[in-house]
Amino acid sequence: MLQTILMASSSALSFSCYGPPSLPSQILKLSPSTVNGNAIVSATCSHNPSRRLALLQLGTAIPQSQLFGAKASKLLRVEGKTIDASTSGTVAPETIAFSEPNLLEWIKNDKRRMLHVVYRVGNLDRTIKFYTECLGMKLLRKRDIPEERYTNAFLGYGPEDSHFVVELTYNYGVDKYDIGSGFGHFGVAVEDVAKTVDLIKAKGGKVTREPGPVKGGSTVIAFVEDPDGYKFELLERVPTPEPLCQVMLRVGDLDRSIDFYKKAFGMELLRKRDDPDYKYTVAMMGYGPEDKNTVLELTYNYGVTQYDRGNGYAQIAIGTDDVYRTAAAIELYGGQVTREPGPLPVINTKITACLDPDGWKLVFVDNIDFFKELE
Repeated sequence: MLQTILMASSSALSFSCYGPPSLPSQILKLSPSTVNGNAIVSATCSHNPSRRLALLQLGTAIPQSQLFGAKASKLLRVEGKTIDASTSGTVAPETIAFSEPNLLEWIKNDKRRMLHVVYRVGNLDRTIKFYTECLGMKLLRKRDIPEERYTNAFLGYGPEDSHFVVELTYNYGVDKYDIGSGFGHFGVAVEDVAKTVDLIKAKGGKVTREPGPVKGGSTVIAFVEDPDGYKFELLERVPTPEPLCQVMLRVGDLDRSIDFYKKAFGMELLRKRDDPDYKYTVAMMGYGPEDKNTVLELTYNYGVTQYDRGNGYAQIAIGTDDVYRTAAAIELYGGQVTREPGPLPVINTKITACLDPDGWKLVFVDNIDFFKELE
């Protein structure tokens, strides 16, 4: 049986094709180009038996409808031959390519959800106390990895299989981190901002913006800081199934980020707001309406193209049905894959990691594997 292995590299989409043990392992390099104005993927093979690979078992043939739409026309050049991938019938593994229109369509139908946000704290017990007593979160689980010298704690407003949560990381012996200027804040929806602020003050928390309507609007907000200096925006809203509702990150080119998050990550542009008086523009991106889902708030400050990301904030994890296709789409639309798609050691959860155009890290996790982790 011929097998196909997907590799994610920074320069091209790569597949490794190999047959029985007696045949040499080959790497199939796929690079996008055009012929007569049409998009193609050119593929060349080279012997590379020792490279570590992430397995994607595809069998002997795949119906083209799974990879290419009826109207898609993608050419694949293999060993000097040009194959039209839009022809009827099946496509053998060695001729598989991902067409741009159909990757976009697949992304739209992929069951994606923001799972958790990861960041580092200097005192885990202190932070857990603040989040549970002041912000009303629950400690969902905690795990210690002594051989790697770190501990994780997962907190949120509901179970991980249905809610967005925070994953706190404590690295043994490290009590302080640089949050940087790029990370903005987390948003938490509460029914009464003033009451929540009073509670936080009573517990010794730091309030950096007193309750009051947002500038130019009517929504009551306040800003507080956790013990490590991470900012939380409290937003007064009616009860919502997802109280941990926002992650705000600053970007250097908002239109570029919107385009990338829509195409590579499959997010919707939910709304966009420009404030010329305060010289910033924000775009809300996500996988569903703001009142029911956690969203990304991407902020562009006029004239600022780069930010210091620090070493405190780490990444956001997103669920996907297929980390391999996800990695292919990320590279196709200009993202940098930093971890090839495939299973993690020991736990075998399939993931892929990448950077957006501003260097913010995101990790995509196989949906089925993620639920198995929670069992």
